[in-house]
Amino acid sequence: MYWIHGNNDNFDAIEAGDLPADLFHIENAVAVRPGPKPLALTVAGLGGTFAPTWYDTRAAALPHPKKGSAKATELADKRRHFVREDVERCAGLRGIDIFMSHEAAKPFRPYPGGRGPDAGKSQINEILDSMKPRLHLFGHHHRFSDDIREGVRSVGLDLVTRSYLLIHAVSLEIELRTL
Repeated sequence: MYWIHGNNDNFDAIEAGDLPADLFHIENAVAVRPGPKPLALTVAGLGGTFAPTWYDTRAAALPHPKKGSAKATELADKRRHFVREDVERCAGLRGIDIFMSHEAAKPFRPYPGGRGPDAGKSQINEILDSMKPRLHLFGHHHRFSDDIREGVRSVGLDLVTRSYLLIHAVSLEIELRTL
């Protein structure tokens, strides 16, 4: 299974590669070709959330201090955010079939019926507009949605306890399966 990080993952385990043998983390702005040829797709991702106060920090400089509890350490760990250099590197990728991001593109209203403030991030729109992947998947808001952003089909993933997607490897058509 190939995945990108969100904002509540064990970043020390990711960094150390201390993951199950069949779980593969996709680093930000790195294209991978999982799966058997000739059906292998090119997949890239941008994990983490947008934090304006950390956006212009170099990724290598993002602090990850140890705190008094696991939860406090998780909240203080700035590796859970993406930065400008990640976005610029993603925008420069070409030939991507599936782009996964933790955050949604604008506009994205997280409440049923498309209500609420726009929770989308313009950085995701910039990547979609430049990269032009065949399909965009995102998950931070845990609500299924299916829209077009920057000419790209952009699908929000629901909680895994409610639904999942089957994606056809050639056409990239999706089938929503509810639990």
